[in-house]
Amino acid sequence: MTSVIALIACVMALAAFLQARRAARQLAQLTDMYWQLKYEHGELKATLLPPGEPPPAPSSAFVPIGAVKRNSS
Repeated sequence: MTSVIALIACVMALAAFLQARRAARQLAQLTDMYWQLKYEHGELKATLLPPGEPPPAPSSAFVPIGAVKRNSS
């Protein structure tokens, strides 16, 4: 009986190990894709802006938390 439980535990451990390896491979692939996209975005942004023109300033507006809470109700 204990050998059956040990065998089941080994099979479950192997399945968990394989799933963790697959998740790690997917994470590495997604990380590579993210950095590639970030690089391409920078390249496209550089080609769209004229050389002498500074990049546009990001717009920031203060939004009080109370207004957000009132609107979400």
